[in-house]
Amino acid sequence: MAKNQSLSPPQIVVLGFLTVILIGTILLSLPQATASGKRQPLVDALFTATSAVCVTGLIVHDTGGYFSLFGQIVILLLIQIGGLGYMTMATFLLLLIGKTITLKERLIMQESMPQFSLGSVVQFAKYVLKVTLVLEVIGAVILSLRWMGQYPVSRAIYLGIFHSVSAFCNSGFSLFSDSLRGFRGDMVICLTVLSLFFIGGLGYVVVSDLYYLRHRKFPRLSVHTKFVLSITLALIVLGGVSFFLLEYKNPLTLAGLPGREKIMASLFQAMTPRTAGFSVINVGGMMQGSLFLTIILMFIGASPGGTGGGIKTTTFGVMLATVWATLRGKRDVTLFKYRISGEIINKSFVVGFLSIFFIVITTVIITSSESYSFIRAFFETVSAFGTVGLSTGITSGLSSLGKTLLIVTMFVGRLGPLTIGVAMMREVKDLRFRYPEKRVLVG
Repeated sequence: MAKNQSLSPPQIVVLGFLTVILIGTILLSLPQATASGKRQPLVDALFTATSAVCVTGLIVHDTGGYFSLFGQIVILLLIQIGGLGYMTMATFLLLLIGKTITLKERLIMQESMPQFSLGSVVQFAKYVLKVTLVLEVIGAVILSLRWMGQYPVSRAIYLGIFHSVSAFCNSGFSLFSDSLRGFRGDMVICLTVLSLFFIGGLGYVVVSDLYYLRHRKFPRLSVHTKFVLSITLALIVLGGVSFFLLEYKNPLTLAGLPGREKIMASLFQAMTPRTAGFSVINVGGMMQGSLFLTIILMFIGASPGGTGGGIKTTTFGVMLATVWATLRGKRDVTLFKYRISGEIINKSFVVGFLSIFFIVITTVIITSSESYSFIRAFFETVSAFGTVGLSTGITSGLSSLGKTLLIVTMFVGRLGPLTIGVAMMREVKDLRFRYPEKRVLVG
């Protein structure tokens, strides 16, 4: 009986994230967490903690001005835990104290980290920690040195560390009230931040594959890596060109910028919806077409196994490949001369359907309960679900209901609707027989 009542790995992952969010909420609700020394409303503390753990970046208060140093450090730690995944951090602590990782713990780790082999999941966790630390340190050094000419040394180092961690974890939290708009002409800062969230969004499996290819230990890239890079490159090129054309004459975004800054801003805004959340232009001033384009990019999001959110590039790619194969009358869905299993195809469409369904329901409720236009409510919802953090500026003005809806949306988006659904549903054992097949008219 006890065995049947034990929690499944998805349920433990969900509870783990909820626990970290709860701890963060308690800490951020303390008077010491704000610069004024006054407690912030509980729903605001919960919103900020959820946004940090889910590496979203949506805010109801200016991070750099509203929170004290203690509050900012709490947010930074929550971002780091959320970006790595709480099980990765737990693994590090267990290894630090010399504890052996049990089979059950490995199963839970495999649920929270997309590692293909159960036997090497601990090694993969060590690799994740190593890569994260190295890249965040490099990013922090570059940013700190760049900001030393504008700020005192201690302040520059703090800004460098905070923004490096925030960028690599794709959280989008910034200590500047206008995000990075004040530095859109600084190529060093823009390219450093862009590189950090790009690598973090690729996924650790892809980064590992590219690293070993560089050292000629593998003769060629894996199908997964090729697929991720192909989809990512296509989205960046199409997004960048489209954004440039749509916003070129918009006086609120690109019209007044020099040519080099226009190109940099277009590239940055094409990549930041991959769940990074940083912005170098006024998102609220974008054209309707650009807002909708950004919504699509936020929905697709980053790649599996990284620090980003969204339905993932590979999920979107498999859906496209399936549609293309069906239109051509092909029996199998293939990628790089390999057949994709029916299980992967089914999972992709389930993730896509559940995501759209959840976003539509949330958007309808927010539109009905708040006094904002549909496109802005839609944008904010997708930004929360994709754990992006881009905002048209309405988040802080939402009612408690609106904030609560976005809190739930961020949580579902970070863990994934499929993980949440499996955790909530009762496990049904596969039957030993199959029902007779019957054709149903579709299309």
